[in-house]
Amino acid sequence: MRRLAAVVLTGAVVLTGCSTEENPADPLQIAASLEPARPAASPEVSGVPAGTVVPVGAARDVVVLDGVAAVAVTDPPSVTFLGTTPRAVPLPGPAERLVVVTGAIEAAVPSAGVVVTVRADGSTSSREVAGGPVDVAVVEGRTLVARRDARQVDVDGRSVGGFSSPDRVVAAGSHAVVLDRPRSALFDLDLSATGPGAGLRAGEGATNAVVDRFGRVFVVDTRGGELLAFSTAPLIMRLRYPVPGAPYGLAYDGARDLLWVTLTDRNEVVGYDVSGAEPVEKHRYPTVRQPDAVAVDGKTGHVHVVSGTGQGMQVIAP
Repeated sequence: MRRLAAVVLTGAVVLTGCSTEENPADPLQIAASLEPARPAASPEVSGVPAGTVVPVGAARDVVVLDGVAAVAVTDPPSVTFLGTTPRAVPLPGPAERLVVVTGAIEAAVPSAGVVVTVRADGSTSSREVAGGPVDVAVVEGRTLVARRDARQVDVDGRSVGGFSSPDRVVAAGSHAVVLDRPRSALFDLDLSATGPGAGLRAGEGATNAVVDRFGRVFVVDTRGGELLAFSTAPLIMRLRYPVPGAPYGLAYDGARDLLWVTLTDRNEVVGYDVSGAEPVEKHRYPTVRQPDAVAVDGKTGHVHVVSGTGQGMQVIAP
């Protein structure tokens, strides 16, 4: 078993690196210019992917709506439902992110400046969101949209700035947390404030975040090969756990307290039991090539992994 590296802080302090190129204007940024971390370019698949593989084009994200997997296909841009009868719902551009909200899918399409609501019956509606919308969350009935190009987060139409790149926004109970990939940092977001609250470094190259049923925010550090966990109100780092293999895709099964992480450098997906203080590996499966996204069906526990290079969607029954 890997050893847990736990970090317990007494307040929302800033974590900085030791780089000689540290930017004094921004203590959360360790170098004058940072590139956001990206998934590793996966090697060729050497074994047989676990479970069943369903053909689908290159995809950026996957969610499960009413027991049916829905995939954000890039070419042609669509939300493709892979149920008994596959159905593609066209989009005005590739969706960066799919989020299930109150029985429908919110598809953030940055190139078209819209968020498209896609329902299970295939009907759609859209709303314009300028500035490159890339993620959506709902906190206490208030809709938040992360606008990467505008460097802002919309809160029910009101803009909150102060980010270099708000790439992910997640709801943690009554709080919102924003992940800024270039700075590899998390920010607490007060919904009534005009700017971000406390910020913490999140490893060397954080890319994705998800919240568990206890309100902990789990983050994958793709560049540093770690799984991090934070509590909110105040924002405090609670653990750092080694996950080699360029972890990227992230999904949480609240019914089983399993956190699923894809390893893009190894073509694997790993399931960790996170019910206790230390993650415990319970499952590890070979995947399709370039496993950039993962989702889990909370009712069945089935895991859905999609390939970013068009190798299909994989369905695993642990």
